[in-house]
Amino acid sequence: MGKVIVLLIVIILVLWILASCIRIVPQAYAIVLERLGAYQATWGTGVHFKLPFVERVARKVNLKEQVVDFPPQPVITKDNVTMQIDTVVFFQITDPKLYAYGVENPIMAIENLSATTLRNIIGDMELDETLTSREVINTKMRASLDVATDPWGIKVNRVELKNIIPPAAIQEAMEKQMKAERERREAILIAEGEKKSTILVAEGKKESAILDAEAEKQAAILRAEAQKERMIKEAEGQAEAVLKVQKANAEGLRMIKEAGADSAVLTLKSFEALAKVADGKSTKIIIPSEIQNLAGLAASLKEVVVDEKKTEE
Repeated sequence: MGKVIVLLIVIILVLWILASCIRIVPQAYAIVLERLGAYQATWGTGVHFKLPFVERVARKVNLKEQVVDFPPQPVITKDNVTMQIDTVVFFQITDPKLYAYGVENPIMAIENLSATTLRNIIGDMELDETLTSREVINTKMRASLDVATDPWGIKVNRVELKNIIPPAAIQEAMEKQMKAERERREAILIAEGEKKSTILVAEGKKESAILDAEAEKQAAILRAEAQKERMIKEAEGQAEAVLKVQKANAEGLRMIKEAGADSAVLTLKSFEALAKVADGKSTKIIIPSEIQNLAGLAASLKEVVVDEKKTEE
């Protein structure tokens, strides 16, 4: 009975030892294997077997990109302003062997290295340049950390400045400066708006005056054209009236000639016309020369008759 128990114990120990010699490496991980305390191999993803009591797993390494957020570090600018800056480092392990044997505590080493690198970079920059040059600082830090961590099997992919915290007095002064700048921009915008408004009003008045002048000019042209048309029509009417009178006179003369009227008839017609003229309201009467000759003839006849009467008496 005792032999059976011992056999069972031996079998269990052998199975346990065999099971401990089988290792499964998951995706994005690596295992550093040592044999008798010396580096032996680096296992990648898959199933692996190791020798019992001779080989051991020295370190299991995460190959995924990792993010480390370091606490704020005090830094001094070129113009002697002390600020607090915290950084975020994105890194990835590229060589598990160097990572396992290169440095004792890689994360602490990266933190101290980032703090010293940040102090060196900020020390060459003034406050205003520091606040506006985040991308420049990030690039310089990434380049410096990548070179320094390369012997450790670590690649620094990106470094970001999370917060830049200047002193309270500097923050207050910056806020006042920003407020003054905003007020200045507001005043400039208001002045530009008023200027544009004045210009638009002046241009509107100018356009209105031009349109009024053009309208007045067009109206004067239309009035002149209308007056011209009226005068032309009056002249045409007068010409037509004169033409009609001339035609009527010519027609009357033609009819008189055709009727064979003698000088006695013409003289009678002249007396009739003179009578009509005398009946008018005119104060002056122009008597034709023919009628004047007839009046002289009548006076001469009258004198002869009177002389004859005196002789008979």
